[in-house]
Amino acid sequence: ELKDIKGLGVKSAEKLKAGGIESVEKLAQLSVEELSKVEGIGKGSAKKYIEGAKTLLNSSKEESISKIEEKDKKDKEQEAIAKEEKDVEEELKRLEKKREKLKEQSIKKGDFVLVKMTGRTEKGHIFQVSSPEDAKKAGIYDEKKDKQGFYTPEFVIVGKSGFVIEGINEILETMKFFEKKSVRIPPTKAFGKREAQKIDRMAIQRFKKLNEGKPPELGQTYINKKGQRGTVTRIVQGRVIIDYNHPLAGQNLEYNLEVIDKIEEFDKKLARFIELRMPGAKADQFKIKFEPKKKSIEIEIPQMHQFNQGLLMFKFGLAMDLQNYLDGTIDTVKFLEVFEKPKIPETPTPEPEQNQNHKHEHDDNKSDESNKEKK
Repeated sequence: ELKDIKGLGVKSAEKLKAGGIESVEKLAQLSVEELSKVEGIGKGSAKKYIEGAKTLLNSSKEESISKIEEKDKKDKEQEAIAKEEKDVEEELKRLEKKREKLKEQSIKKGDFVLVKMTGRTEKGHIFQVSSPEDAKKAGIYDEKKDKQGFYTPEFVIVGKSGFVIEGINEILETMKFFEKKSVRIPPTKAFGKREAQKIDRMAIQRFKKLNEGKPPELGQTYINKKGQRGTVTRIVQGRVIIDYNHPLAGQNLEYNLEVIDKIEEFDKKLARFIELRMPGAKADQFKIKFEPKKKSIEIEIPQMHQFNQGLLMFKFGLAMDLQNYLDGTIDTVKFLEVFEKPKIPETPTPEPEQNQNHKHEHDDNKSDESNKEKK
């Protein structure tokens, strides 16, 4: 309505209506000359009212557009939620169908499987679980380890070394999918016997020299020049005791095992290898280009992982996995690292200062009104 125009009072609105101008739309279409012909409206006021009418119409349009955009956004969000729910439902159906197919099926050497396991020492200390919930129940939960993917089912190629200890590998070949089994693994089939020759004694001063000048701490991990990883177990009489045996060496270990899935699709096997070699990474962050006829695959490393200290070992290990374990489907592995120039936000151009000698429109309006009244 006319009364909604900024700066247009009730009396002026009545003058406009008396002149046949009853809507904001009609007012916005007039020229200054046309509007100033209305009795009691000067050219200054005419210009102000016309601009006010146009501003009001534009703001109404923008508000309508904003409401439409908001509705579109909500509609898209609802569609995304509906799609996600549908995908989850379809995935659950697929898994249920797969479960029925695998049920009672024996596990074979060479199968790619996921194993849910809980490992504990004879004294009852739990050292391995397959979910964050189990880790919390056992009192061993660590948020950092959770982000790195520690509390997930184990990815295993049955019969191949390097995925699980020898004793578990042997047990898996005797199991069926979804069968639950509790086993005890002796040291010889687990992490080996404790060996005295793997315990090193070193003077504290020599340790500090090899440890960037830092003094030893109990429980600290230390890597020697041969690349062997040890743990500082004692600090006594000016000497540091470093144990290079595995922390679980010499112990009988108890495991609860259940094979919960079989991985058959190429892309899912690839994803598992990527996440195994780079804990905490998500396979869908990597761009993959696979050319089956050339037996070649190109993997683009995401920028967030390009400065990872273990990147070289990741690439070497992943290349070996893909070449050795995918039945000869890959001979060549290429890694691509793209460094994009960061986008610099544009600096807004400052508005020019107004001239101090600028003559304000309301001064014109006053003189226009005054001249009208004199006439």
